[in-house]
Amino acid sequence: MFVLITGGQRSGKSAFAQNLALKLSDTPVYLATSRIWDEDHRQRILRHQQDRDARWTNLEEEKYLYRHDFSQKVVLLDCITLWLTNIFFDLQSDVDQSLVMAKEIIDRLLEQDFTLIAVTNEIGMGGHGANDVQRKFTDLQGWCNQYLASRADNVLLMVSGLPLEVKGNLLQ
Repeated sequence: MFVLITGGQRSGKSAFAQNLALKLSDTPVYLATSRIWDEDHRQRILRHQQDRDARWTNLEEEKYLYRHDFSQKVVLLDCITLWLTNIFFDLQSDVDQSLVMAKEIIDRLLEQDFTLIAVTNEIGMGGHGANDVQRKFTDLQGWCNQYLASRADNVLLMVSGLPLEVKGNLLQ
């Protein structure tokens, strides 16, 4: 099963995803994708880590998500946006190459027999990007989210802490 959870910043995506993972498994895997780029971001990561207890297995993987064996496990991938950022900047902001690489990695990951709960962001719903790199990344994120949603069994949009079912019947 593949569940995609999307929404804006501070919409409740991660908390909902963690609760769902714990409903599906007593020992879920937390797959973190973030690189630490400043002190504020480091603090944000620490807050997320404090939200998880000893039931979780924590793994970090910046790009090649399929490197790990997740057979028969419940995996929370948090988050697609930070993972995509790693790809985008490693490929010198090339949107086309980044999207091809992201799709290939996702396809290889989904070859495994496991439950994936992936958290992503809707970043294109607000203002227009201030510069070319922001606009390129917003496009990339939107196209990647569309691809993920096409592959997912269930898609949930978080709004003000509430899950809205976009695809599937997970909440029924």
